[in-house]
Amino acid sequence: MIAVQVRRTPARACYDGPVTARTPEDEPDDDTDAITAPTAGVVADVAVAPGDRVAAGATLVVLEVMKMHHAVTADRAGEVVRVAVAADDETARGDVLVVLRALDGDDPAAAEAAEPDPDHVRADLAEVHERHRLLTDAARPDAVDRRRRRGRRTTRENLADLVDAGTLVEYGGLVVAAQRARRSLDDLVARTPADGVVTATARVDGRRVAVVAYDDTVLAGTQGLLGHHKTDRLLTLALEHSLPLVLFAEGGGGRPGDTDGTAVASLDVATFALMAQLSGRVPTVAIAAGYCFAGNAALAGCAELLVGTRDLSLGMGGPAMIEGGGLGRVAPEDVGPAAVHAATGVLDVLVDDEAAATAVARRYLSLVGAATVDAPEPHDQRPLRHAVPADRLRVYDVRRVLHRLADPGSVLELRADDGVGVVTALARIGGRAVGVLANDPRRLGGAIDGPGADKATRFLALCDARGLPVVSLCDTPGFMVGPEAERTATVRRFGRLFTVGANLRVPLVLVVLRKAYGLGAMAMAGGSVHRPVLGVAWPTAEFGGMGLEGAVALGYRDELEALTGEARQRRHDELVAELYERGKGLSTATAFEIDDVVDPADTRAAVLGALDTAGDDLPPRHPVADVW
Repeated sequence: MIAVQVRRTPARACYDGPVTARTPEDEPDDDTDAITAPTAGVVADVAVAPGDRVAAGATLVVLEVMKMHHAVTADRAGEVVRVAVAADDETARGDVLVVLRALDGDDPAAAEAAEPDPDHVRADLAEVHERHRLLTDAARPDAVDRRRRRGRRTTRENLADLVDAGTLVEYGGLVVAAQRARRSLDDLVARTPADGVVTATARVDGRRVAVVAYDDTVLAGTQGLLGHHKTDRLLTLALEHSLPLVLFAEGGGGRPGDTDGTAVASLDVATFALMAQLSGRVPTVAIAAGYCFAGNAALAGCAELLVGTRDLSLGMGGPAMIEGGGLGRVAPEDVGPAAVHAATGVLDVLVDDEAAATAVARRYLSLVGAATVDAPEPHDQRPLRHAVPADRLRVYDVRRVLHRLADPGSVLELRADDGVGVVTALARIGGRAVGVLANDPRRLGGAIDGPGADKATRFLALCDARGLPVVSLCDTPGFMVGPEAERTATVRRFGRLFTVGANLRVPLVLVVLRKAYGLGAMAMAGGSVHRPVLGVAWPTAEFGGMGLEGAVALGYRDELEALTGEARQRRHDELVAELYERGKGLSTATAFEIDDVVDPADTRAAVLGALDTAGDDLPPRHPVADVW
């Protein structure tokens, strides 16, 4: 339907264009309207005849223009006086089509043109509705039942739990597997909905995100030809519009059964390069549950946060690939159990089920997305005065310090089962999102070994990428040394920790809880105790180039060897006490090797003051050469 040009014509006016025979009675008068062609065209249909009464909006003539039909309608109720055209007539713009005489008042014979019933569903729309219905869990009871028997949620249930209600915009939901050469379309629609991967944008706690969720109830969650296109579309959107990505990565990797297309090996797909390009640019979270092999595992391995469930089996090749490579037969659950990956640092967080994994994803996006939120009432800070035992040889749980410093309920620990001498966590302090790096004196006395250095290095790089200030809780006797340690490439691993720490663009705050010895303590401070924006110590702090006992044993060897029995031990203890007095926090602050010694109960205030000093403006990131 197009707008009509109405030409109001005075009595005895003349009309141009093709017309029927006119009589004096047909001449328009002051009460008639000439309905003219709004554009050149061909008359496809004449819907009225002289004497008809029509309502406002009724179709009078249909013009065909460029193979499209345009309805010319009445602008008000009237009686047809004359029809000036017939079917197949050619018209020019402004030619008279119909002459109407206006009707006064309501005329029952000229009923108003009925508006279409907005609730009426035409056949074309009904077909679309049915196709979308087939995507729902309700349309796939057998698949849902299989998930339930495995104690799992469906892919769409996971998405509903993750994203804000009503915000999901799906891309390619109507796609089916590229197997038309071997299966009917009806079968593909029913059995391969969305080609086994849901790709969408949405909001999570109000923040825009991209979501890619593989569905192992569809062809075992394998990656098909069109599924790759869908994933590439979403990853490109994430890159172009800076959207954080959440990936549900279950599934068996590449799919060999797709027949539509000319692909040979599909090594030219962009999916993996696009996923890798997101690194450092936007937050990326992968959730892996059940079986996750090959291509699906490769995507998960590119995420900056990888959350796994306890039933996870994760591997770069599944049982079929392992057997095909001549490596024997392996049960799927034995390929890469979750406990193995938690211990090696592959998994950042290990949880019980998909619900817990989804909650972790939401928490992570919140921590890296909102720099500051309203802070809850903090924990009582006074117990920190007793967190470190007065006995300098007694171990303690540094996580208690971390949780008391942080806002209640805000701590998200990463890689708890890997590099266990180092604790890494995200948290909030005074509503401010921070990363916390800490030594655990219960493991190797807090010494940093190869796995601990790798864990700390990767964590610092993550905080730098996400713009999170780092709070370092130092209690370390230094790096692990010795022949066994050197067999684990510690020179390069420790070098990476120094390199990344020294190039941090985010603020670093150092809090020495107890031991700060040697190169290990310097690494915890970003390379130097004056590298942080603020470095403070607790009253229990002790500083030195190496452990006090080791320094005495090396520096006073001849003197001690000249003594025996109790005399040797007494002299040893005297020398350790002298070194402790010289290296305790107050003495070190006097020499200005540390900025201050604070009451542990004031640590939160010191950290927040330092972050305020540093401000929020960060310099541009620059690449750091990875030395290993």
